[in-house]
Amino acid sequence: MLDNLELFHANAHTIDFPFHTHETFNISLIINATFNTKLHDKLLQAPMGTISITNPNEVHATPCNAISGNSFFTYYVCPDMLASLNNHQKVFFEDKIIYDQKLFNELFYLCHNFRANLIAFEKRLTTALQFLVSRYAKAKPISKSTQRLFQDFINTSSFETFSLEKTATQFGISKYKFIRLFKQETGLTPNNFVLLKKIETSKSMLKQGYPILDVAIASGFYDTPHFYKYFKRFTGVNPLDFQQALLVV
Repeated sequence: MLDNLELFHANAHTIDFPFHTHETFNISLIINATFNTKLHDKLLQAPMGTISITNPNEVHATPCNAISGNSFFTYYVCPDMLASLNNHQKVFFEDKIIYDQKLFNELFYLCHNFRANLIAFEKRLTTALQFLVSRYAKAKPISKSTQRLFQDFINTSSFETFSLEKTATQFGISKYKFIRLFKQETGLTPNNFVLLKKIETSKSMLKQGYPILDVAIASGFYDTPHFYKYFKRFTGVNPLDFQQALLVV
C-alpha cells in the first residue's frame, strides 16, 4: 500500500519553496517554529507540534525563516492510498492545520524509525493514516465546470523545449497576456509550471537509476548545475541525495 511513499526531513531549512504543486498529499509535522503556507487566497500558519496538510495539485508556497530556518518532516502520500482507506472515495482536507497531539506523536515516532523492521512501520503508518482520514478528511468537492483554455496544451506538451514567446504566438496573444491567463487558470506562472513538469520527469528517471547527467538532459535542463539548482529549489534536496536515498531504505 505504501508504494511511492516519499519522506522528507528538513532540518533548519532556510530557503523558501516557491509556488508549486504535488500530485500527492503533503502531510507535514511541524517540529520547530511556525510553518507558513501560502495559498492563492490566504496565508496559513501552523504552530510547532501541529500537522499541516496540502491536497494534491493544490498550488502553494512555503516561506522559511531565513535566520533560524524551519524544521519539519513531510510524508508525501499518493491519493490512491488515502482513497483506499476511505472506502475508495476521493479524499480532501478542508482544514489544513490539524491539532492532534496523539496523532502527531505517532507520525513523529514513525518518521524517525521507518527503517526499524521491529516496529511494523507499514502497519502502524497505515493505521495512523486511516485515523487521519476518518477523523479529518471530507469527500473531495466537485469543482464547477469552467473553461480550460490551456488544458489540451498542458495534456499534450512535453515541455522539454518550451518557449514562452512561441507558445503565446500559437494562442494568438502576447506573452504577457499568456502569462496572466495561464496563472489565472493554473495558479502558476508558465515557467514554474514547466519546471515542475521537468522535475517530475527527472524524479521518475532518478528512481529508475539513470545517471544524473542523462536525467538532466532528458528532462530538458541545460546542464547538471542548472538541474541541481532547480531540483533543490522545488524539492529541498539535490538530485544525487534524492537518488541515493532510494537505495538505503
